[in-house]
Amino acid sequence: MRAALPSSSSATAAAANRARSAAAAPLVVARRRRAALLPPPHASVLDKLASMFSGNASSSGSSAKRDAAKQDLLDAIAPLKRGLLADDDDAQRVDDLARQLERLNPTPKPLASPLINGRWELLYTTSAGILGKSKPAFLRPSGPIYQILDAENLRARNRETAPLYNTVSADLRPLSQSKVAVQFDVFGLFGGLIKINAPPSAKGELDMTYLDEELRVSRGDKGNLFVLRMVDREDRP
Repeated sequence: MRAALPSSSSATAAAANRARSAAAAPLVVARRRRAALLPPPHASVLDKLASMFSGNASSSGSSAKRDAAKQDLLDAIAPLKRGLLADDDDAQRVDDLARQLERLNPTPKPLASPLINGRWELLYTTSAGILGKSKPAFLRPSGPIYQILDAENLRARNRETAPLYNTVSADLRPLSQSKVAVQFDVFGLFGGLIKINAPPSAKGELDMTYLDEELRVSRGDKGNLFVLRMVDREDRP
């Protein structure tokens, strides 16, 4: 007995099904490829959480590194009597430690930061004039030396305490986001009992190279280094 041949309508339907399957095959492959490239449904949430924790860890690590560098600098200057006892090797070591801390500066725009305002106590400087190295020992500054800043009103005042209580006030003019030109205007001798107008030549520049809530490092245009700590954030010149 001969096998029955399919009817023309059945053959046509089978051919149409094969055509549809052949046309759909590329779409199925494309969908599979896209699915393979897409992350799992919750991957974006997990990635965000991982990024958050990794960012916090990085910030914590930077803070710890900065605190360690700051402590190294403070330990180095502690026995130097504001720099008066520093020899060349001491000065170089302090400068190296200051530069390490400056590279970790958390305040890139110090003149725009409220942290800069207030009364700062001088902990260390290389300025022979401020240290009074050319003066007899009994006339050198023996008490705290302060610098009071008001970046909003562009004013500053340097104030010695014992034994002479001299002061000098100044106008500030921004030169960059961290540097100011300093024009001294009035010198006060013996606690302000005698006041002398400063000559136009009494000027300089000061660059705030490191600033945080408690410590500031600055460099002058004559190459001098200054390290100061915050003592009164509300004080103004």
